Amino acid sequence: MSGNEPPQTESQDHPNYPSVDQSDRVLPRNLRQSGDPGIEMLVSTRVRKSPFFHKSFVENGAWRATVYNRIYHPRGMLEPEEGGMMAEYDALVNHVTLWDVAVERQIRVKGPDAEALTNYVITRDATEIEPMRGKYVILCNEDGGILNDPVLLRPGEDEFWFSISDSTLMQWLQGVNVGMDFDVEIDEIDVAPMQIQGPKSVDVMVEIVGDEVEEIPYYGLMEAEVDGVPVLVSQTGFSGEKGFEIYVKDASKNAERIWDPVLESVRDHGGMQVAPAHHRRIAAGILSWGQDMDHETSPFQVNLGYQVPDDKDAEYIGKEELERQQELIDEGEYPFVHKLVGLKLAGEPIRDYAPDFWLISEPDSDEPCGYVTSPWHNPELETNLALGFVPAETLDGDPMAVYDGDIETEYQVHLPDEYAEEPGEPVYAKVSEVPFKPSVNPSAREQAKLHAKEDASE
Repeated sequence: MSGNEPPQTESQDHPNYPSVDQSDRVLPRNLRQSGDPGIEMLVSTRVRKSPFFHKSFVENGAWRATVYNRIYHPRGMLEPEEGGMMAEYDALVNHVTLWDVAVERQIRVKGPDAEALTNYVITRDATEIEPMRGKYVILCNEDGGILNDPVLLRPGEDEFWFSISDSTLMQWLQGVNVGMDFDVEIDEIDVAPMQIQGPKSVDVMVEIVGDEVEEIPYYGLMEAEVDGVPVLVSQTGFSGEKGFEIYVKDASKNAERIWDPVLESVRDHGGMQVAPAHHRRIAAGILSWGQDMDHETSPFQVNLGYQVPDDKDAEYIGKEELERQQELIDEGEYPFVHKLVGLKLAGEPIRDYAPDFWLISEPDSDEPCGYVTSPWHNPELETNLALGFVPAETLDGDPMAVYDGDIETEYQVHLPDEYAEEPGEPVYAKVSEVPFKPSVNPSAREQAKLHAKEDASE
């Protein structure tokens, strides 16, 4: 298969690969292999400029962007001839980096019923989140599909901030409350976050806000000031490395006043501003809404089954369907066509974003049966990594145990020619443990797995 010549399909009248069973989706993924058409995307004031826009794009030279939550999002700081995304990766894993993540729009739920509404829309138990703490959560619709996977912050007893991923959430929350009459206000607030990620992030944060930042637990919050401006600091991020986020309040006024001293400190510690590190988040097994999951994806299809508790008594949206799915799984029936898996794959190093969902087939077959959602090369592991959907029935073992490293089902991936070993030929791939590379702060699921291994060794 070449970048411009799509592989064979069952029917040339159907360009979307009917051999990939998408019967459990209402809206199929577009799997046509169109490659990068080299077009110029027209944007206008329909796309918002964040409070950090001038710093990222005008002063610091971000050379490309995507649109995330209807905001420009820098996705390249170093040009390819300067080392590009892999040089940015080196700065992240060995030094410290500053990320413009103002696209994480902050949706605030505030009022006497803030906890009750929040508990009704997330699958995890909001009553267990203490003030000045946060948690990674998901919100599902009544069919159990994932609507968003924000970091949820609780800066006060009657106040929650949803730091959202790439889907609209404020309208969902406001719509849910129609007729429910929770006594809350639901607004997008003027707060813009930046991330400081990497092993030297603690040194930068101590310099910026003081020694007390070292006492913040994972997902803990701290009120602070930078240059006299109030900010909220959390020990969070989606790099898999040690890291923090600074939430700038009254960001329209204060964002640049905070940005400059933080970037200066990052540079003093050998770092730089980089684009959000999707190469590292893939290695850590961190999912991206819109790529690895969407509103038609169950948490049990991806690595988020741990987000569905079996001891939450309170009602929440999606509970009945998710508990039905859990019951079937407990009985040994996997109720979906596809399962997201981790893959290690051959080929030339993948050093940039994929323009298509590259196709997956079984060995010795050119008939696609699945597709890659997030691929990238990892220099420490010296291999290409990917997340992708494959038919659950093709896995050599329990689909729900596919992240534990005991299943090594083989596939082949149809890469474009620039990454293929031989033009037009698919490359070898094998299911692998997820995360591929451990995070500095393991997720709840990873912690459970680690504890299980420790218990087994005692």
